[in-house]
Amino acid sequence: MEKFLMLSERRKNELLSFLPTESELSRLADYFQNFSDSTRLKIISCLSLCDMCVGDISTLLGINQTTVSHQLKILKDQGLVAYRRDGKILLYSLIERSVNDVMMYAVEYL
Repeated sequence: MEKFLMLSERRKNELLSFLPTESELSRLADYFQNFSDSTRLKIISCLSLCDMCVGDISTLLGINQTTVSHQLKILKDQGLVAYRRDGKILLYSLIERSVNDVMMYAVEYL
């Protein structure tokens, strides 16, 4: 049995009840991984302003369309981005605006 110098067994159990589960930690790690790539951060920034197609994001950021499409797929697979069809064009949007809030919160403390 582990010995805690200052924590009682009761307090230890209380604290453990507030810690994320392994499943939650895994999901958190995946979520924050989206913020570890500068291209994804740029795309999130664009989509926080308005819905955009791959071509517009590519032109605005000066990044080739293949790269933009690949990064959008990653963001879509993580549940951060959705798309809708407008004729032949797919328009991408953030599912939750709070994604940009998380990013901007971090920017304030850099």
